[in-house]
Amino acid sequence: SCPAAATARLTLPGVMDSEGRVDESRLRLYIFKNGVSPSERGLAWRFLFGMYSCSSTALERSLLQEQLMVRYQVMKRKWQQLIPSAVRMHLNNSDELVAAVQYFDQRQAQAQQQTLDLSEEVRERLAFLELQAQILFERVTLDEEELQEAVRIIDKDVPRTNRDLFYYGEISGNLLVLRDILITYAAFHPEVSYAQGMNDLCSRFLEVLDCEVDTFWSFSRYMEKFSKDFRADGLHRKILEAALLKVLDPELYAHLATDSMENFTFCHWLLLGFQREFEHSDALRLFEILSCDHLELISQQVERARYQERLAQNIEDSPESELQAINTDFTFELFICAAILLENREVLLQCQDDAQLIRFTSSLNGRLDLSGTLKKAEQLFYNYCRSCSWDDVNGQCRENKSKEEDFLY
Repeated sequence: SCPAAATARLTLPGVMDSEGRVDESRLRLYIFKNGVSPSERGLAWRFLFGMYSCSSTALERSLLQEQLMVRYQVMKRKWQQLIPSAVRMHLNNSDELVAAVQYFDQRQAQAQQQTLDLSEEVRERLAFLELQAQILFERVTLDEEELQEAVRIIDKDVPRTNRDLFYYGEISGNLLVLRDILITYAAFHPEVSYAQGMNDLCSRFLEVLDCEVDTFWSFSRYMEKFSKDFRADGLHRKILEAALLKVLDPELYAHLATDSMENFTFCHWLLLGFQREFEHSDALRLFEILSCDHLELISQQVERARYQERLAQNIEDSPESELQAINTDFTFELFICAAILLENREVLLQCQDDAQLIRFTSSLNGRLDLSGTLKKAEQLFYNYCRSCSWDDVNGQCRENKSKEEDFLY
């Protein structure tokens, strides 16, 4: 069951009005600058990742919650009827997974009992929503063969989810909840299906939201933007984006771009949002920062400011007056990646092949300092934007009397 009622009663100070509407820009700034507490995180993520519209009221969200719950149940039932053998994970007779299934069955029984305890009015409303969902999804055709393959890979990956976390170690039944979410996603998003690593990414949402339905919808909204990272050319695209390092440190880039290290192993950090490189709570905090897109919005403000400056100075367009463009593909996650690499520059310059590079990246697991890395990444981002400014290009750089934090925040 989902803690929906408890979540609906929570507020986000300074960003939510009396009816529950959220100021989106303030929410993103609040997350970027202050971070959210563990008690606020579940509600903040529902807005941040698009499950809830920021313009919705608390009353509207309670009705939306019912609709999303019913739709998810209909979607899950559809693939379970198509592939009955996939309803239960095939166990390897380990006591742990047997206990997980027992926990999962108990949880399902509790959910069914909660449905029976609802008022007649609510049951009638849910029945109408279910009829709507059935009509909506009956025209969706699932590819049984492709889904079978996705289930096979999911069943291998799910038990590998970070078992050091209490949420998946002590309560191993949550692994089966995660499994159902991933299969449902793969069934109704065949263009993405399932790719290795998605279990670790989705596990973050389930741990924070502690709700199967809300996790599915929040994860789905997130994947609308980032599903391309999990396609066949996803890592290659990330490697191309790593050209930021070529701008910041041409020597280090040239060293890492040699034939023996051309795979840019560190780009795997980007696929999973630095999930393993930082201590767990810091990794969640960084994931929020990267998802709020605050610095990307600032780069757009820089572009507008440069345009206004050109107008104020009455500068005519000419080959000599062309500005160096701010590359909007250089997102803040790439500056985080660059900060880590530059901090370990001397070690990296000594790496001679992929094997040594893999050992280096593995040595960072859980050891990076978030505060220091953010400060370095912000400095790199600030300097990059400043180097692209009109004054810098023309050798007319004025002294900036404000602190860099004013620029960032």
